[in-house]
Formats: sequence, C-alpha cells, structure tokens
Amino acid sequence: MNDERFTLITPEIFFKALGETLQMLGVSLVLGSILGIAIGTILAVTRPGGVVQNRAVNIALGIVVNIVRSLPFIVLLVAILPFTRFIVGTSIGVWAAIVPLTVMIAPYIGRLVENSLLEVPQGVIEAARSMGASPFQIFWRFLLPEARGSLILAVTIATVGLIDATAMAGTVGAGGIGDLALSYGYQRYDGFAMVLTCVTLIVLVQGIQMIGTSIARRYRRR
Repeated sequence: MNDERFTLITPEIFFKALGETLQMLGVSLVLGSILGIAIGTILAVTRPGGVVQNRAVNIALGIVVNIVRSLPFIVLLVAILPFTRFIVGTSIGVWAAIVPLTVMIAPYIGRLVENSLLEVPQGVIEAARSMGASPFQIFWRFLLPEARGSLILAVTIATVGLIDATAMAGTVGAGGIGDLALSYGYQRYDGFAMVLTCVTLIVLVQGIQMIGTSIARRYRRR
C-alpha cells in the first residue's frame, strides 16, 4: 500500500509557521512604530523651519537613519548578531529575529512619519503659534490630527515591507513562513509547500494593504 502524501506539510506545521510569522510581525511592528514615530517626529520638528529647530540633532539623526536604511535586511541581521544576543540571549528563533526586524523598520517608519508630518500645511503651524500653543501642543493637537490619514498609510506600507523581511528572517533560523518555504519547498522539493507559502504571503499583504488604505481614506475625508 502506497503511504506517500503529495505534500509533507501538515496543518500543525503550517499554523505553527504562520503563528511565528504573525508574532514576528506584530511585536516588531509595535516596537518599530513606537521608535519610528519618535524618530520621524524629531526629524520633522528639528529641521530648518520646524517647531523646534535644531540643525545638529536633525543632521545626526538623519545620518543614522540613512545608514540603517542603506543596509539590506539580511546584512543588517548578521551585522547586529552580537547586539541581538545581548538583548535576547540567542541569535536563533522568533525573538532573535524581532530585534533586527525592529531595528530595520524603525528608521523606515521614521522617514515615512517625517514625510507625513511635513505634508501638513505651514499655515496650520503658524495658526497654532499665533494662539500661543507650545511645541508639544502644536504636535499633539495640530500636526498629529492633520496627518492621521498619511500616518496610517505610512504604517500600512511599513507593515507590507515588514512581511517581506519576516520571510527573509525565516531563512536564517527564525522560523515562520520563510523557513517553511526553505525547509519544505526548496530543500525537500515540496511544490505544494512553496505554493502555500506564496499564497499565504500574498493574502497577508493584500489584506493588510486593503484594510490600511480603507482606514486612511476614512480619516483623510474628515
């Protein structure tokens, strides 16, 4: 009796990999968004003509952001292995991947946030200043509400890029959908596994893009 299956993937294997991908995506997105919003805000408000101009801070932070963004994720992942081990105690697994994923996505979100804040008309800032608003009040009550739609779209774009990075992280021992594609689709010549991982990633990206675009459009109409 022939006991061969047309695929080596079981539901348990697939859902474990999917859970690892969602864990990497969720944690690194939250941490990266917190850091990215802080970075983008500082870049926007310290630039010439900003709410709190500071050329030195703006240039220094901009250089750091550009350096990190210049590195391909796989290179960044290897380059900061000592830092990853220091933070989580290992260089393999989901939590080890979250560190470089966060380091990668934070500057990316930072630039997107900066651009979103710079889209706010200068007249809004001048009106806030004329009312005696402090720099924090200008950011919290004027810049942030005006840029909400663009910020949501920025986070959506970053999330899509992060999904791509989680797949790459899987090829170096982080687990997830990327590891599934490598271990089963490539190394074991399992065509179904490769198709399944591709379809899963496409569904994730399209779903997140549609939801993010819809929410951003709703806020931009207000």
